[in-house]
Amino acid sequence: MGKTLVTGATGFTGWNLCKRLIHDGERVTAFVRPGPRVTALQRMGVECKFTDITDPVSVSEGFDGIERVYHIAAAYRTEHSDKEEFNRVNVEATRNLLEAARKAEVKRFVHCSTVGVQGEIENAPADENYRFKPGDHYQKSKLAGELTATEYFDTELPVSIVRPVGIYGAGDTRFLKLFKPINKGTFVMVGSGEVLYHMTYIDDLVEGIVLCGHKPEAVGEVFTIGGERYSTLRELCMSIGEILGKSLSKFNIPYYPVYLASILCDKVCRLVGLNPPLYPRRVEFFALDRAFSIQKAEKLLDYKPKVGLREGLRRTAEWYKQEGLI
Repeated sequence: MGKTLVTGATGFTGWNLCKRLIHDGERVTAFVRPGPRVTALQRMGVECKFTDITDPVSVSEGFDGIERVYHIAAAYRTEHSDKEEFNRVNVEATRNLLEAARKAEVKRFVHCSTVGVQGEIENAPADENYRFKPGDHYQKSKLAGELTATEYFDTELPVSIVRPVGIYGAGDTRFLKLFKPINKGTFVMVGSGEVLYHMTYIDDLVEGIVLCGHKPEAVGEVFTIGGERYSTLRELCMSIGEILGKSLSKFNIPYYPVYLASILCDKVCRLVGLNPPLYPRRVEFFALDRAFSIQKAEKLLDYKPKVGLREGLRRTAEWYKQEGLI
């Protein structure tokens, strides 16, 4: 049996994907950079190769025996990150991997994009054909990377694209920004709380990615992989509060004064070279709809999310508690 290659294996999604593939009996190779999680990957049974994915020569040297590729690695957003770094990792490295996979005649290449390429959803829920409207440098580079992958749809390389929605779960800390203040009783809603938000538990996302790696119907297609349903932000926060045994304040802060303050904070921090504690994208979390249709994945891939929102939030809260994060 040939080997399965995973990029981004030290990240949250890539790590859980490797665990699933090892559990399924696959021989897994990961392109990694030196770091503290490499040893743990090796203990898991993953063959780790130190590879610079932005270097086409380094990439091509690692494709011996590879039959299937899951390209998860990405330069993720940090405020004021180098635009060129986004392009090198999210676009150029994607092309390097696609070219190496084409030459190696791999059986499947799954590229991980993001629903962020569609930006704010004005007519929810959005499906895969909804228009593109990336809102920042990260999303623009991910769109460029996705479009690079679509260039191979009409070649001999079988390519599939996954757009994950609101990834969360035990092992990730991105949603501490909600859990921690709710647990402390300091959370205050900005705006109405009626905006739509869509969450996907990590196990369900991994299932969708694996389906794209094996189902014949996935070739030449883009799939939104999300949780079973979306909710309002208020419902999401209230569910977290109920799980933690905390009551939410009924007081709301008007959105626009906070948004204007975030613009000012962002500009000042740019001048002094600091990462801003408050910036427009963070405040937009309270105002922009993020709701998606997963009907295409359900129909073509037989994708069925198994972890409901409340159960996923409970598991995440338990992990935060075990780690002393809340």
